[in-house]
Amino acid sequence: MARPEVGAALRRCAHCSGYEYSGAPGCTACGELVDRIVEDEWSAFLHRWDAGKDQEATLAEMVATEPDRHDWRVVDAALDRLVCSACGDRLSRGPVGCSACDLAHGFRYAAIETDRPGVPAGNEHAVRVSVSVVRRPQGVSGNELLVRRLGLPVLLVGVLPTTEEAQRMSALVKSYSGTAKPSLVEQLLEETLLRHRGGSRPSTG
Repeated sequence: MARPEVGAALRRCAHCSGYEYSGAPGCTACGELVDRIVEDEWSAFLHRWDAGKDQEATLAEMVATEPDRHDWRVVDAALDRLVCSACGDRLSRGPVGCSACDLAHGFRYAAIETDRPGVPAGNEHAVRVSVSVVRRPQGVSGNELLVRRLGLPVLLVGVLPTTEEAQRMSALVKSYSGTAKPSLVEQLLEETLLRHRGGSRPSTG
């Protein structure tokens, strides 16, 4: 399963004890779950094109030149399969300051983002941004990475925090430091999930 169903319960990761997906990029298991969001859609894309592994590079180049015609997950997967001519890393995921990677990273946001049935408008964009941040953490501050990675599980099950909730989260992150901050952010996200679901508690299984 590439991602949880809309309305699914949050699940704890057996490796990092956070909610699944939220431990990336530090937790290997969570990182693999995040990568599967992208990779499973790429596999489906190859199947639709009836293409084999030997055709991946050609298709990746095609997708990278027309990101506005493809789902964001296909675009991200395509960029992963291209090598940056400037830094040698995966295109768009090289160090900040690599002009070629920074340019490709910007172009990826032209891709198609389709909200799933039953989610508020903009949920898919929020998922897409958070996945991008988690997979390219060097491009953001530590505080933004914290909020994006911890909030990803909530977004994946179909919740989209309001502007007020997001502002409260930002203020909390800026106000606290040290080891207590992640648990405080997670608690606030749990409260957000409860409000949007009318009181049903997230699973810790």
